[in-house]
Amino acid sequence: MEEMRLMRHPVEFSVVYRLWMAPFADRKLAPMLRHIDLRDVNRVLDVGCGPGTNAGCFQGCDYLGVDINPAYIRSAERRHGPKFRVADVTSMRIEPGQGYDLILVNSLLHHLSDPDVDRLLAHLVTLIAEEGAIHIMELVLPERRSVARFLARKDRGEFPRSLDAWREIFTRHFTPAVFEPFALRAMGVTLWEMVYFQGRRPTH
Repeated sequence: MEEMRLMRHPVEFSVVYRLWMAPFADRKLAPMLRHIDLRDVNRVLDVGCGPGTNAGCFQGCDYLGVDINPAYIRSAERRHGPKFRVADVTSMRIEPGQGYDLILVNSLLHHLSDPDVDRLLAHLVTLIAEEGAIHIMELVLPERRSVARFLARKDRGEFPRSLDAWREIFTRHFTPAVFEPFALRAMGVTLWEMVYFQGRRPTH
């Protein structure tokens, strides 16, 4: 029953998802890769990993991708091996000293309500290594009418937010290091406005 509920939208089939995201996958990660050196990263947690879209970026790392969609995880394992787990990440616990150097949350939060985002981010704080960081890429709802605003409204995620809203949410849970808007374009047209956030465990 749960898997049937998860498969309501065509993009939630792994092949459709990969075809839809393939032209943009690398461009979505580009802001993060400008700010970090993956040679300094050991343990990686990819939250809402889908069918393994980001896994190839982290070769050489101790990578784990988690998603609640079993079909996505099966697809990811066929292509990348046993680096994935069907799980609700808010149920994950770690031993002291076993935190993740890099936690990636790529285009997941606009599918979640404010209370669910707060619950998720509050728990991810507990999974970050002392010197680690969270890296979030998210869909922005532009203020003005545009192709990007239209596509954000038509996205299967029900909760695209403004830049100011994302800033307030992220800084409620993490000490900010980077907050960088960027655009995904095709043929000179901005299709999606995005934001990249890098944050550390709060100091208070």
